[in-house]
Amino acid sequence: MALDPYKVLGVPRTATEAEIKKAYRAKAKALHPDLHPNDDKKAEEFKQASAAFDILGDKEKKAKFDRGEIDGDGNPRGYGGGAPGGGGFRWESHGGGAQGDPFEDILSGMFGGGRRRNPGPMKGRDVRYRVEISFEDAVNGARRRMSMADGSSLDVNIPAGITSGQVLRLKSQGQPSPTEGPPGDALLEVEVLASSVWTREDKNLRMSVPIDLKKAVLGGSVDVRTPSGTVALKVPAGSNTGAQLRLKGKGVQTTPPGDLYVRLEIVLADPKDDGLKRWAEKS
Repeated sequence: MALDPYKVLGVPRTATEAEIKKAYRAKAKALHPDLHPNDDKKAEEFKQASAAFDILGDKEKKAKFDRGEIDGDGNPRGYGGGAPGGGGFRWESHGGGAQGDPFEDILSGMFGGGRRRNPGPMKGRDVRYRVEISFEDAVNGARRRMSMADGSSLDVNIPAGITSGQVLRLKSQGQPSPTEGPPGDALLEVEVLASSVWTREDKNLRMSVPIDLKKAVLGGSVDVRTPSGTVALKVPAGSNTGAQLRLKGKGVQTTPPGDLYVRLEIVLADPKDDGLKRWAEKS
């Protein structure tokens, strides 16, 4: 028996689009297979949550479910019809061509209709996933192996500069065609995790770096962590808190790359230093 997607996500039927999305994200994060390896129960709950969001996260499917036209697996109600519901992420059609009418054969038999039309080979349906990537991978680009809800793994090329909400398309990694056509694609909706070190403004990055008073007065160098590794930054003599220095090409690694802007913050290495106190008293 198909599950009720509202009960699976734990939301009322009056839930807004934002509330449904929030509930799904919370469940997906808590149940993701990467966090619970070899836990079949959590994996099944993860699949159910993804299937429920496939219905409620799509306005057209949600409306059909609310009207009782489809069940929680996305299958048409009535006549005992519809293909059997599968586990894992739900499959969605994205321009794959005519899919045929599930009641066409029945109506043809009832009214003596002609021979069922053959739409020809159809592309398999696309499948959607939602994946999280690190801030560094979004800045530098990377190739990562990602675990999917059905237990499979896909090698994914992450382009430098990608942002949350963008979709990566993996050709031929979707549902097989039911009519010997090409398979569908896998569509990965990306969410970039926030960084505790850098903030991003288009292609450029910003960060703050502490320096001691001596280095601010006399100048020197300080090690700065960038998304691609640590570099030495030259601090000019007479620098003050709030001064901004630029590391060219150390921002988002697009073509051309962005820059990394470093804001200096003066801190006292030892606020109780007697020499520092005597200096301040003489000033």
